[in-house]
Amino acid sequence: MPPLPAPLTLSDTERDRLRARRRGRRRESAAAWAFISPSVVVILGLGVVPVVWSLLLSFKADDLVTPSRWVGLDNYRALGHDPHFSQAVGNTLVYTALYVPLSMALGLALALALNRRIRLVGLYRTLIFVPFIISDTAQGVLFSFILDPQFGAANSVLHALHLSAQGFLTDPGQALYVLVGISLWSSTGLCVVIYLAALQDVPPTLIEAARLDGAGRRHLLRHVVLPALTPVTVFLLLWQTVNALQVFDLVYVTTKGGPIGSTTVVVYFVWQQAFQNFTAGYGAAAAYVLAVALLVVAAATRLTRRRGTTPVEGAAR
Repeated sequence: MPPLPAPLTLSDTERDRLRARRRGRRRESAAAWAFISPSVVVILGLGVVPVVWSLLLSFKADDLVTPSRWVGLDNYRALGHDPHFSQAVGNTLVYTALYVPLSMALGLALALALNRRIRLVGLYRTLIFVPFIISDTAQGVLFSFILDPQFGAANSVLHALHLSAQGFLTDPGQALYVLVGISLWSSTGLCVVIYLAALQDVPPTLIEAARLDGAGRRHLLRHVVLPALTPVTVFLLLWQTVNALQVFDLVYVTTKGGPIGSTTVVVYFVWQQAFQNFTAGYGAAAAYVLAVALLVVAAATRLTRRRGTTPVEGAAR
């Protein structure tokens, strides 16, 4: 039987090198954690901790003053029988159903119009985007003055045109639709910019080939341009839907959920329950119902995007 080979041993110099490497790695790890620890603390303090705390709060009866009491799923059951919450959900769905497709359609139409070589096109693009950078609070204050039923400029114009005055934000039948119009004025600019960037990425050779094959403007838009814009459209659909479901600032500044609850949306209902009625647990439960709805929307959009992936896009991924 041949003798076993002697175990390999490291020299003192090699051991020193290994120790030095380990010390260097430990120092690098410590330096990396030192740099990212403030961000980690901020994320935990402003993100993870409030989410967990509010989730636990949704299972309690809590007024943020007296000691809380565990009630389990009672808050969620109560939401199912609350007519005010049902009204808020209905208003939110109507707002979303109007705002999302109209903002995208108007954004696409304006982007197509501005994707041409026309005089002062840069100025037009800038002016369309300017309302987007104005805060919702400022927009709400501005339109509250313009649409004031007694002293507003809108009714003054209607009077000059010999038309009857309107209630606008004070009319229960008009207020929600007026809010949709204000949101379209302020947020369509984002859709325009994104669609315009996507239109400029459509290969000119593809458009030229379609024109040589006899495609008209309508067929070119339907069979060449719109399919190329599908990824951007899916992104905007998700983005605008999430924004619509979370609308709050504009409602708070203009109508405060009125008149008679016609503009109360889910996020305003949550704020109302937590900070006006001091039923924080009930408000937290409503907030988590909205969170689940947002997750469902995101998952459905993602699933639709995967099913609609073309072979070329799938190969790219």
